[in-house]
Amino acid sequence: MKKTLWVVLLLCSLSAMAQSIRMEGIIKDGGGQPLEMANIMAVNHNTNAMDSYAITNEKGKYSLSLNKNTSYSINVSYLGMKSKIIEIVTADENIIRNIELEPGGIELEGVEIVREMPVSIKGDTIVYNADSFKSGTERKLEDVLKKLPGVEVNEDGEVEVEGKKVSKLMVEGKDFFDGDTKLGVKNIPADAIDKIQVLRNFSEVGALKGVENNQDNIAMNIKLKSGKKNFWFGDLTAGIGVGHEEDRYLINPKLFYYNPKYSVNVITNFNNIGELPLTTQDYFKMTGGFRGVSRKGGSSFDVSSNDLGISTIRNNRAKEIDTKFGATNFSYSVNKAWNLSGFGIVSSSGTEMETKSQMTILRSGDQQKSEQTSVQKSNFGMVKLSSSYKPNTKLQFDYDVLGKFSKQDEVASLFRESIVNSVSTDEDIYTGKKQDPTSFNQNLNLYYTLNDKNIFAFEAQHLYQDENPFYNANLQTQPFDLIGYASGQNRNDLNQDRFVKTNKIDAKIDYYYMLTPKSNVNLTLGETYSYQNFNSRIFQILDNQTINDLDASQNNNRVNYAFNDVYLGLHYKILTGKFTFNPGVSLHYYDMNNQQSGTAFQQNFYRVLPDVFALYQIKKSESLTYNYSLTNNFTDINKLVEGYVFSNYNSLTRGDRTLENATSQVHSLRYFKYNMYNLENIFANASYTKKVDAVKNRSVFSGVNQESMPYNSDLADETFSASGNYGRSFLKNYKASAGASVNWSKFNNFQNNTPTTTESITQRYSVKASTNYKNLPNLELGYNYTVNEYNGTTFYTDRPSVKLDYYFLKAFSFVSEYEFYNYRNDSGTIKNEYDFLSASLIYQKKNAKMEYKLSATNILNTTSLNDDSFTEFATRTSQYTVQPRYIIFSMKYNL
Repeated sequence: MKKTLWVVLLLCSLSAMAQSIRMEGIIKDGGGQPLEMANIMAVNHNTNAMDSYAITNEKGKYSLSLNKNTSYSINVSYLGMKSKIIEIVTADENIIRNIELEPGGIELEGVEIVREMPVSIKGDTIVYNADSFKSGTERKLEDVLKKLPGVEVNEDGEVEVEGKKVSKLMVEGKDFFDGDTKLGVKNIPADAIDKIQVLRNFSEVGALKGVENNQDNIAMNIKLKSGKKNFWFGDLTAGIGVGHEEDRYLINPKLFYYNPKYSVNVITNFNNIGELPLTTQDYFKMTGGFRGVSRKGGSSFDVSSNDLGISTIRNNRAKEIDTKFGATNFSYSVNKAWNLSGFGIVSSSGTEMETKSQMTILRSGDQQKSEQTSVQKSNFGMVKLSSSYKPNTKLQFDYDVLGKFSKQDEVASLFRESIVNSVSTDEDIYTGKKQDPTSFNQNLNLYYTLNDKNIFAFEAQHLYQDENPFYNANLQTQPFDLIGYASGQNRNDLNQDRFVKTNKIDAKIDYYYMLTPKSNVNLTLGETYSYQNFNSRIFQILDNQTINDLDASQNNNRVNYAFNDVYLGLHYKILTGKFTFNPGVSLHYYDMNNQQSGTAFQQNFYRVLPDVFALYQIKKSESLTYNYSLTNNFTDINKLVEGYVFSNYNSLTRGDRTLENATSQVHSLRYFKYNMYNLENIFANASYTKKVDAVKNRSVFSGVNQESMPYNSDLADETFSASGNYGRSFLKNYKASAGASVNWSKFNNFQNNTPTTTESITQRYSVKASTNYKNLPNLELGYNYTVNEYNGTTFYTDRPSVKLDYYFLKAFSFVSEYEFYNYRNDSGTIKNEYDFLSASLIYQKKNAKMEYKLSATNILNTTSLNDDSFTEFATRTSQYTVQPRYIIFSMKYNL
């Protein structure tokens, strides 16, 4: 089947090439100088359709693919020049024609440009005309984005442009659920989209755009069609399962309203067919648009999460998923200077998972095989309010507050087989996890431009986080030897309460002095202060249901930890020719104090940390960027507590209050090229990190049970990663890309009091080709190959895929996707092949309000999928049970 599809695609390409000729040449100004980024398009006289378009390269060269023996109007335009229309009739031969434009910027009298360029560039903004890429099967923003040159949407709903993640999504210039693109790409209707603007070098603060480095900041703005403004639009969807023993349902209303004064978005989704608007991972990584205040400070102090490792599902891959979701987003312009915005999200889900896994301890070869069933209930809530006041171009005042609330419970039962020294033992284990974490994040920013020479910026952020994880494990055998533990019980029922509170404040003042229009000096004064409490206790429930408190000091924690970093930074930035240099240095004073076991331990010292940014702007759309930084990495309270933390039924950890900071040296290089002449995009990244005095683990294994304690390693950890991608659109209807990445890491630890070094290498290769015809079936063919090598054990995954979409009879849309997985290890002891097939048939007449859809997921009724992972002490391969075949009939009413 795969070979047949490739043959079909090749024949279509050869057929298109045989029926076309090329028109090429150079577009110049009146002085004979080539014009880069000039627009040229060919409009077919017979169909009134645009058959081809191009944007000139740095040499002014263009190339159009035209039909033979056809009459065309060739429209040429360039900013600041008079547009020109040339009438031609093609024959069987290629055409060479240079074009000269006259200065003026005024359209020719009586000339009306009736077609828009599919792609155009205006400064740092790339503008895509959405209708130029639609074939009729698109239903949401994601479907349109996947067809744009240079744009990718990954499996998690994240959008990447030029290899960089889009950090902000806007609609009509208004934030859409700030900090997350997934809700937008999965829900904004495709038929409402007029233009898609990619904003490169994006900065929300106009005053800092010229003095900060924003090369990695990408935002996306969606322009709506005129009929969607000042009116409510959206759709109401309801569906039921067909031919299922259990009831299956889908209810999914979406409403949107935009006008210049205010906007409102409402998204809801209730279903038990595996559709997840937001996963647990999405919730915890949503920042609400908050960014680190001290990102140039040279220090890294990250507040870690005590989330107990509650099982997270991968996309919609679980045995059973029941979801209830609601979200709203608003913006309101009080006046021209003051804007308010915010969003609220609530989600409730119930998930049942079945997992088979095999863990192998490195070096000893001892194994743990388990079969686990877990039931998880998760409730999440998130609220954000924002205010932005800009009375003039010199002053900007922003305030944001973000609250996150959640309640999670998980009950699991598993059968474990432990194979230690070739001796096998079996055991039934039951675990329970509960947590109700909350957090509040506030952000206050003030920016003031005194004059052309002097700019001031104040940024402050406060985080309050309260976590209370509870863990229970009920085992047949006693896993660890703890002081005060009552042995001889029929079951070993161990429990631990943890209470962790964090208050963290980051604040800094920046002063920018413009030495020249192309150079400035930046002086920074900042502080990071964190205060944390960590309280925990381990207790045992005996067979008679009484509680045995394990009150020895090693089983309990009462810890306070204060961290303070005061720093002064100096940076110099200069633009000279094609080069930008931005070296800097920061002086830090660190003061740390932790109190536990009735005593205090304090550390304080000074440190000088340099950093360098360099940019070589080879051409307007080609650049090479280098970054260097020396960073002090500090652990938070979780690795300092010296009482035991019972994090899993086979894992016990304790900290070390005397831990010192690690120091990371990071080099990164990035190359980017975007050629509008042939819609070619190339990007490549390479990064190397060397971490000295890294906080590592000293682990002792008793069979498959592990006790760990951190320490500062004398040996450096190293990581290297590199990736590259080449993509191109050609012959108007074809898009292809190829990518590769490699990640290498080397870590040093102690295992059973013996120093160990572990290495891992992950390689990923991918190729993809797709068509985009208006009136023919469209194919997307892909192949992904992954190699994971973990300290001598290698896993391979082949994943070919194909997608077919076809809009026909002016009312029907058919979409089908197929993926095949071949998963195996190098020894042949693990091998699994599985595939997924989905299809949908949609009926909707043009401009009709009603849409009817019959869809089927997991048509081949695949029962499970595989995954593998690696820690510095063990490898793990897992098999997850997935939802069975679902057939859903749904109706959608478009507002």
